[in-house]
Order: sequence, then structure tokens, then C-alpha cells
Amino acid sequence: MKTKTMMKMMVVLVLSGVFCVSADGPHKDIAIDGCSDSDGEKMYGLDGEEVWYADFKHGKGVKPQPSFVDPIDYPAGAYELAVANQQTCRNDLKTDLEAYKDVPLEKDPPSSHMIYPKDGVELGEKNSLICHVTGFYPAPVTFSWTKNQENVTEGSSRNVPYPNNDGTFNQFSTLEFTPKLGDIYSCMVEHLALDHPLVKFYDVQVSQPSVGPAVFCGVGLTVGLLGVAAGTFFLIKGNECS
Repeated sequence: MKTKTMMKMMVVLVLSGVFCVSADGPHKDIAIDGCSDSDGEKMYGLDGEEVWYADFKHGKGVKPQPSFVDPIDYPAGAYELAVANQQTCRNDLKTDLEAYKDVPLEKDPPSSHMIYPKDGVELGEKNSLICHVTGFYPAPVTFSWTKNQENVTEGSSRNVPYPNNDGTFNQFSTLEFTPKLGDIYSCMVEHLALDHPLVKFYDVQVSQPSVGPAVFCGVGLTVGLLGVAAGTFFLIKGNECS
């Protein structure tokens, strides 16, 4: 894992390793406690997916697994413990900032930024746009959404940053939307390693029917007719020779 110096964000606990071997193969879990001057994180993940995280803004623990999977229970009192650990983290952060105040902060800008719909787009049918960014350090990034150049906050959400294998982070934000022809959405990402924000656009368009089948059938028909013509030619020539 890439070594990162700490200044603004302090990660006080990272546990990652193989903890169970089953018929499906080994599993890997990870737990993170982190804090900054203005933000904090407590997250538990399994096999690259978030299982539970503390939402300090709304004062509760969140299990973000989709409804179609078997839910994974998390210990009772986990949120209260996460809140207590935040105070310890900030005390340690203050001590470390004083001890390492001359150490420059290492910064990595996002290496990838994408925006795409969650499901197939049908006009008038509710859907979600996903804005995904990865390869940045330190965490987090800031997301901003617009619809037809107007700022949008209702129906938007974001997950907590998730670590990559190289020590950087990835994070995504979602926006609920109902596709309407001609609407243009944008997702802007800001990070302290960027000189200017990154912006991606999504333009709602009607999918055109694929021309592939028609072209294939046309080519097949042409080849078939040529084969018939060639067969007739050789049949006539054969009869003439006999």
C-alpha cells in the first residue's frame, strides 16, 4: 500500500486481511476510523463493498447494502462507539499536527471521474445518476450537481470514501432523476489536489434502434443471392461441357 503522510486527515485504524475461507474462496474485510478538523469517518467493508458506516451528519449508523442481498448485521452500539472514537482521533490528530507541522502534505488528484445512469434510461421513468471518482488522496472529495445549469441538492447523496489497494480513495455520489429529453445534468468534483474542479455532463437522449441486425441481414441476403447466381452459372457450364 502506498505510504501517505498525514496532515488534514488522520486514519487511526486500518485493518485488512483474510478472515474466512469458504467454498467460495477467501474473504477480505477492512475497518477504518478517521477524522479531520471538520469531518470524520467510521466504516466497515467486506470484499470491496461497504457493509456499515457512521453517518455523523444525521447521527446514525447506515447499512448501505441493496435490498436484494441478505443483510449483514452489525453490532449494537456501533454508532455510539464511533462517536467516542472520533474524540480520541481528534486528540491524536492535534498531537500529531504539532509534532509533524513541517511535513508537507502528499496530495493525489483524482485519476478517474465518470457519470452514468444506474439503470437503463427510459423517458419519464425514475432513475439515478451515479458520479464516481477514484485515485485521490487525501479523502474526501466534494460533489456538486446541476440540472440545466441550476444547482440541485434534493435527491442527492454520497457514500463515505473507500480505500483503494494503492492507498488512494474512491467515492461516489448519486442523484435521483426522471429522464426528460433534452435535460442536461452535470457532476462537479472538487479536491485540494486539483487546480480547478472536474466537471462531467450527462445529456438525456433517446436511444436509437441498432442498425446492426438490419446490416447483417442485408449482407447475408446479398451473399446468398450471389451464391445462387454462382451455382446457376457453374450448372449451365457443366451441362454445356457434357
